[in-house]
Amino acid sequence: MKFEEYRIAPEIKQNLEKLGFKKPTDIQYKSITPILRGEDVLAIAQTGTGKTAAFAIPVLHLVNETKKSARADAIRCLVMVPTRELAIQITEVFQKIGQGTKVKTFSLFGGVEQDPQILKLEKGIDILVATPGRMFDLVSQGHLKLNHVEILILDEADHMLDLGFIKDIQDVIRFLPRKRQTLFFSATINETIKKLAYSLVHNAIRIQISPNDKVAKNIQHAVIFVEMDDKRFFLERMVNEHPESKILVFVRTKVRAERVLAAMERVGIKAETLHGDKEQQDRLKVLGNFRTGETKLLIATDVSARGIDIPNVDYVINYDLPDVPENYVHRVGRTGRGTQKGNALSFCSAEEKPILAEIEAFLNKPVQIMELDKLEYAATKDFSKDVTAADLKALLKEAEQFEEMKRKKSKGKK
Repeated sequence: MKFEEYRIAPEIKQNLEKLGFKKPTDIQYKSITPILRGEDVLAIAQTGTGKTAAFAIPVLHLVNETKKSARADAIRCLVMVPTRELAIQITEVFQKIGQGTKVKTFSLFGGVEQDPQILKLEKGIDILVATPGRMFDLVSQGHLKLNHVEILILDEADHMLDLGFIKDIQDVIRFLPRKRQTLFFSATINETIKKLAYSLVHNAIRIQISPNDKVAKNIQHAVIFVEMDDKRFFLERMVNEHPESKILVFVRTKVRAERVLAAMERVGIKAETLHGDKEQQDRLKVLGNFRTGETKLLIATDVSARGIDIPNVDYVINYDLPDVPENYVHRVGRTGRGTQKGNALSFCSAEEKPILAEIEAFLNKPVQIMELDKLEYAATKDFSKDVTAADLKALLKEAEQFEEMKRKKSKGKK
């Protein structure tokens, strides 16, 4: 079935064609029709399978169809998401697919001034994409009313629970009409998520796209054994061997991100970092630079691993293995989006081997090992600009010490 065959607004069909959407992915094919019928949906699918469009397409049509009969100042659809970056991204998807319709979509999140957001809400919004913190702030201040919401969407629900948003999800129900459509989208499911989902949905259509391999089939992923202090040399080599490629590097902490950045700058490689200590405007700028390709190397913590859709990421590098095995899937899922091919490589030090074992247990299969002989390993270090500079300094120091020793001997003879 093609998108042109769906009973959706012609403007939406035209936009999908412009965006290169021809046939729906599995999750889209199974979700769009029941959502259009007004049914509750509980959907579980891998990252990178097109979950956002799976709900954006039918919701835009439903809101657009009843726009004339609805209150102008009423929010019709609420999308709850765990992070600011995801809120912005989903809003952009709604805006691109809904271009030419009369549907207005807006993202609401913390870390920025709330007054401009309040003014935007007062002008009238149809679809609100929000993080819990700022949303509840404006609800408590009386600037945001949710009593006309017809559709509630929870996206990346598993990550919301990881971040401790379960009470927020339960609390938001108090502000919504009892009669509503609820769509629950998650990359993984466990008993806690299942319990929460079934408390929110009513006779839901359950959709699960979960092949045996948790990593999408179009992503080649492997591991290479590298000592912790040598990782920077292998990242430098990777960048130099693929100068035109867009490379996303994941590290464990904010401090680590800045250290890796400094190591790259020492060898003349331009990069940027993305982590929780950066101001919102800086984070948006960094993501924008990486999206457009102005920045080819982005070093990030897991804040950007979940749900963020950055086009044409050629390589994902796990500079540090993630503490949580599930995050491995979300990290490598930043490449190979949709139908594109992707590549992911993990640097595993001796002390990280137990973490690798946990990841392999989660995947139910071993990660392919990229073999590296001792000569190639040594060559990677020897050809590093960082090593060359360090060696030069050492030689200069030795030369100075030698000259000093000669002077002392000369004085002694005299």
